[in-house]
Amino acid sequence: MSEDFEAPKDDLDKELPAGSEEHSDYKPADAKDANIKHQLSGMYQNWFLDYASYVILERAVPHIMDGLKPVQRRILHSMRRMEDGRYNKVANIVGHTMQFHPHGDASIGDALVQLGQKDLLVDCQGNWGNILTGDSAAAPRYIEARLSKFALDVVFNPKTTEWKLSYDGRNKEPVTLPVKFPLLLAQGVEGIAVGLSSKILPHNFNELCDASISYLHNEEFKLYPDFQTGGSIDVSKYNDGERGGAIRVRSKIEKIDNKTLAIKEIPYGKTVASVCDSIVKASEKGKIKIRKVEDLTSGSVEILVHLAPGVSSDKTIDALYAFTDCEVSISPNCCVIDDQKPHFLTVSDVLRKSVDNTLALLRQELEIRKGEILESLHFASLEKIFIEERIYKDKEFEQAKNMDAACEHIDERLTPYYPTFIRHPPADGDKDGTYPQIQLRQGRGTDSTHAKGHRGDRLPSGKHRGIYRRLVPYVEGQVRQSLPPPHGTA
Repeated sequence: MSEDFEAPKDDLDKELPAGSEEHSDYKPADAKDANIKHQLSGMYQNWFLDYASYVILERAVPHIMDGLKPVQRRILHSMRRMEDGRYNKVANIVGHTMQFHPHGDASIGDALVQLGQKDLLVDCQGNWGNILTGDSAAAPRYIEARLSKFALDVVFNPKTTEWKLSYDGRNKEPVTLPVKFPLLLAQGVEGIAVGLSSKILPHNFNELCDASISYLHNEEFKLYPDFQTGGSIDVSKYNDGERGGAIRVRSKIEKIDNKTLAIKEIPYGKTVASVCDSIVKASEKGKIKIRKVEDLTSGSVEILVHLAPGVSSDKTIDALYAFTDCEVSISPNCCVIDDQKPHFLTVSDVLRKSVDNTLALLRQELEIRKGEILESLHFASLEKIFIEERIYKDKEFEQAKNMDAACEHIDERLTPYYPTFIRHPPADGDKDGTYPQIQLRQGRGTDSTHAKGHRGDRLPSGKHRGIYRRLVPYVEGQVRQSLPPPHGTA
């Protein structure tokens, strides 16, 4: 029937426009044209790309700084806000997280269960499922959780956290949490976005610490995966976790006797049920000869494989590795978000960036702590001079008309001691309102002879008021209780 078909001669006789080398005159849609924007081509050019960017940046791919997906970060932020040392219902945590996460409660609950099963950041109570058997956790209203001590120590610090508004603008949430540990490599992550995916395998906690120390000492280091489910791995083609590499993971099979084999560990990503099903299917296809498979798993993996009479146990072990899920191949793909863009890195690169970020966070925390201590010392020195010089007894202070007048008098009395302060109050030229640091002088005297000749310029009115307002409550609350009342008072 197709052989009898003839195209219209009018269409065949048409010639392509001059200078055209293609079979179609289609032109991409102009995004600026309002009439074309809502056509199919315009939708694909704009809406689909926006959706793809959203899925990559805001859902499926972890950030390199804290190693968390947005939903995990919001869960931990909510748990920190609810933290009081006691367990909270998972249903309550999920409801609290919905203030920050614009998706359903089911996705939040599943993400929290996965965090809890990794046994690092979340302290769990109740039935949280089993990664060995594949059993799911109980309903969120039945299980409880709280942050672990490790999470409280290394994950949170509001003073070093960068904040942004939540999706509805009612709350603030962290852009990234100030994690002082290579959390991304410790937990591992798996996510499927639009056009790319991420699969980072978990690593051993102690090995990460050793590798971080080696990097700080400018020494070579190597990192290989480590799994909660156990097993042995072949890392000859791991390629440092880069895209294109692969590892092979084997179960641990022990020979009890010539007729019985015991599987004690299973590959990462598999469950006891899936391993048993693969063995049964291989037996049905004639790949291996067994009588039955017995699952005795409770706290640890234990699968008994009973062999058929006259079957070699050694050959059966080789067949289990070859034809069942006792051996699997895993292809890592280290894709992370860095500077609002997806990047494909190696595991070593992720560790180096994490260690550098940890150093920066620790340095920032120390600088903040130093500033707080210097600030306290500065105000303590102001209060000391205020009391030693008996400024509170001055007539200008006791009989001041208002707070501004009292502060101006205090400023006038403290001006000779400016060179001995840790810092000076800001002047008009200070745009950022910071205080220039000066060296603390030892052996500061309070006599007038020491202060003469060091008198600085008077500050404009209003710049000093915030500083000296702290002195007045101090005097009113502490000093005047032990001193006689001012003149003219009952």
